[in-house]
Amino acid sequence: MSKQPQPISPGKNFFAGGFGGVCLVFAGHPLDTIKVRLQTQPKPGPGQTALYTGTFDCFRQTLAKEGLKGLYKGMAAPIIGVTPMFAVCFFGFGLGKKLQQRHPEDILTYPQIFAAGMLSGVFTTAIMAPGERIKCLLQIQAASQEVKYAGPMDCVKQLYKESGIRGIYKGTALTLMRDVPASGMYFMTYEWLKNILTPEGKRLVDLSVPSILFAGGMAGIFNWAVAIPPDVLKSRFQTAPEGKYPNGFRDVLRELIREEGVASLYKGFTAVMLRAFPANAACFLGFEVAMKFLNWIAPNL
Repeated sequence: MSKQPQPISPGKNFFAGGFGGVCLVFAGHPLDTIKVRLQTQPKPGPGQTALYTGTFDCFRQTLAKEGLKGLYKGMAAPIIGVTPMFAVCFFGFGLGKKLQQRHPEDILTYPQIFAAGMLSGVFTTAIMAPGERIKCLLQIQAASQEVKYAGPMDCVKQLYKESGIRGIYKGTALTLMRDVPASGMYFMTYEWLKNILTPEGKRLVDLSVPSILFAGGMAGIFNWAVAIPPDVLKSRFQTAPEGKYPNGFRDVLRELIREEGVASLYKGFTAVMLRAFPANAACFLGFEVAMKFLNWIAPNL
């Protein structure tokens, strides 16, 4: 069972979630760049070595060739997308919880929290899918040295010109497959750990900063443990040339398993896990700080 700290306000969740999203991008973008470059690097031919031997090699090469700026390539798209996306994500979670309560004092079970988290994943996909597509294209462009897009807006314009709205939303089904179960796991883990870490007789809102950071970081790890395989397929599919995978993600899955084995579905695992803890710890801390501020200035909303 989850201890409810106070009446749920989807509106406050919206604003606090947006602030949490900004904190997440600043903390996590460098390792996201590494993750996408590892997931999309071409398979080496016979006798050739891979472009990157692993997470740390990719990090070292990126820093050497492009400096610190290289690690923050493509960050404009997630900042523009992540702030409303996390706002909508936390709003969806708040709404999902509220819809399952008969009375404002009702305490939700963990399966109910999981269901509320899954609803938040559905809410975010409309923003997430195009943002992810643009981010991935800009990140691999920076690694390949071929400049096709001048920036996020130019990328949107060119994608729209080439294949209309479908081009911008390429990979939406995979984004849903990744985010719906992963979001359920994300929020359920966070609430579960918050409950465990709250001392007997104390309220959830009194949780210490280290406890929030730990619960948020672990929620990120559990989220990505569920999300990595569909994320690998999504990165491949969204960055592939038009028409390469006519049957969508099924073709991507077949090709990956045929050529590189099942382990390839966990490509970028180290980069993802290294990023997941600090990025999501920062996100939930930002969320909780913003929520405290909102409850202070508007306690009855």
